[in-house]
Amino acid sequence: MKPFLPLDRNAKRILVTGTHADDLGNQCGGWTATKYGSSGQITIGTTILEAIMMAVGEDTEIIYEKYSSADTLARQDISFAIVVVGEAPYAEGRGYSSELVIPFNGTDVISSTADRIPVLAILISGRPLVLEPWLLEKMDALVAAWLPGTEGEGIVDAIFGDFDFEGRLPVTWFKRVEQLPMHAADPLYPLGFGMTYNKV
Repeated sequence: MKPFLPLDRNAKRILVTGTHADDLGNQCGGWTATKYGSSGQITIGTTILEAIMMAVGEDTEIIYEKYSSADTLARQDISFAIVVVGEAPYAEGRGYSSELVIPFNGTDVISSTADRIPVLAILISGRPLVLEPWLLEKMDALVAAWLPGTEGEGIVDAIFGDFDFEGRLPVTWFKRVEQLPMHAADPLYPLGFGMTYNKV
């Protein structure tokens, strides 16, 4: 991936899209308010979209669409897109998956946006999900945000450079589900992979 972070908070126009951009329940995951959690405004907090709107410059326009329209993607005046996708809340058996793909057509949302606009993808999940090489090549940056909870500002502070990234993977990220359980060589990202950038 190309160097892309931190993002320019004073960009003229930013597209924010994806099923998890403005959904506090999805952002929090299971064991929030109820055992299995749920989507929607289930508790008090700040979504990633709300945090972006508070963080950008006063002359920056935010375009938000849960699923970007063809008209929006055809525009030539959008500086970059922040695509926030991921898993629905779950706990225990309700979260079982043998495919571990990004739900809600998340791969397609990232791909169709990245075909037209530079993309930062934010993945909200409780575990590694399949990230195909062709999809990674389309993204300009990827943030594995895991389940950040009620305060979307924590993610937004990092992507706009208010605080440095210092994240390191607590697990090995597989390339294919066939590698699981993860005893296979050649992972997508090894244990401890991550990034740090320092403000200049």
